[in-house]
Amino acid sequence: MTKRILVVDDKAHLLRLMRMILEDEQYQVSVLQNGTEAVARIKESLPDLVILDLKLEGASGQDILETIRSDPATADIPVIVYTAAVLEAEAISNLTMSDPARYRGVTVLQKPFELDALLQMVQQVLGAGESM
Repeated sequence: MTKRILVVDDKAHLLRLMRMILEDEQYQVSVLQNGTEAVARIKESLPDLVILDLKLEGASGQDILETIRSDPATADIPVIVYTAAVLEAEAISNLTMSDPARYRGVTVLQKPFELDALLQMVQQVLGAGESM
């Protein structure tokens, strides 16, 4: 069964690039450029994985993460968060360490990152070979 991924980023060029790379690996990819709609979209579509930029226009990626983790319907969806901001990455890492049960399945990826590193992380989170 094809794994479904939702990518949330406010930069259209990154969304296009990630969609292309992930679809090449046979994932079903949805993108969202508006962070304010992210929680509703996640609840509605229940993707197998969310890839979430922490710096979004009009919304905080950390707030989105905390909201989906506090809802039983979305609490177990794996999330890869990424950011160029070292302090934000550290804040998420500290959050996951402070409550490992609640933030299980949350992975932090520091920008800039190689697309191969993202793909490897996606395969690791979703299970290598299960997407085919």
